[in-house]
Amino acid sequence: MAADGLGEQMEEQVKEATEQSEKVWNYFTSEELWTFVLTASVKIVAILVVSYLVIFIGKRVITRILTLKVKTPINQNERRQQTIIKLLHSTLSYLVYFSAMIAILSAVEINIGGLLAGAGIAGLAIGFGAQSLVKDIITGFFIILEDQFGIGDYIRLNNAEGTVTEIGLRTTKILGATGEQYIIPNGQILDVVNFSVNNSKAIIDMQVAIDADIEKVEKLVSAYLKTLPPKYEELIDVPAFLGVQNVVGTEVTIRIIAETKPLQHYGIARVIRRDIKEILERNGIPMAYPKMMLYDRGSKESGGE
Repeated sequence: MAADGLGEQMEEQVKEATEQSEKVWNYFTSEELWTFVLTASVKIVAILVVSYLVIFIGKRVITRILTLKVKTPINQNERRQQTIIKLLHSTLSYLVYFSAMIAILSAVEINIGGLLAGAGIAGLAIGFGAQSLVKDIITGFFIILEDQFGIGDYIRLNNAEGTVTEIGLRTTKILGATGEQYIIPNGQILDVVNFSVNNSKAIIDMQVAIDADIEKVEKLVSAYLKTLPPKYEELIDVPAFLGVQNVVGTEVTIRIIAETKPLQHYGIARVIRRDIKEILERNGIPMAYPKMMLYDRGSKESGGE
């Protein structure tokens, strides 16, 4: 009797497994499934193609519109326009990607309402731990709104210094002078020094010997400085000879100040130093150089004896 019961139980299990296998096979070979797969595939491909076209055309339209505004006399701030163009490109891409994801989920008949409701509840929980992210986004928004700096500006930001390559709502990217790239969350930005907004000033100090004729130096240097603006478009005005800045030991320091376009003062300072050195040497005016006096203590002692 026990053997008969065990045999019947095994037969039922085999029968049940066979029925389940037939159901699975019928499901995967059913016309309805493959019709759904084909329809969903066509919809997904169409969604991806439309999304790509929207992003491609949208970016071109944004760039075209803002580029036209840059060329008008009303708005000459091309630097800020480039920053806004990149930001709008990113925003457009994010919006289209999110919409495409929702559309694809709808195409495969996934309940979007339930997902959104669950995402809302999860968002509340995640929000408590995402305060830094919110801070980054809010700070990035005000950086762009207030035009604190833009793409292409040379800035010092916290401990980073270099050229701004990208500004987003969350991070700012800076390319350093030696090729390093800084990626700084906007919420951590404390101090910003922008070198690209206002004109720069080159402060040039040069040392001549204590016995040099300062009046002659002033005449030669002033005459030379007047010839610079026609040669160098980087200069805003004729550099100014300020006169004697300091007297230390055997040298006299003379100072010259030149106002240039933003970040052009380094090159102008090098040119002025080179030319003034040649002018002074050509006119017999000695440049300062270190001097050292030696005392022979041994000869003094022998002379005393």
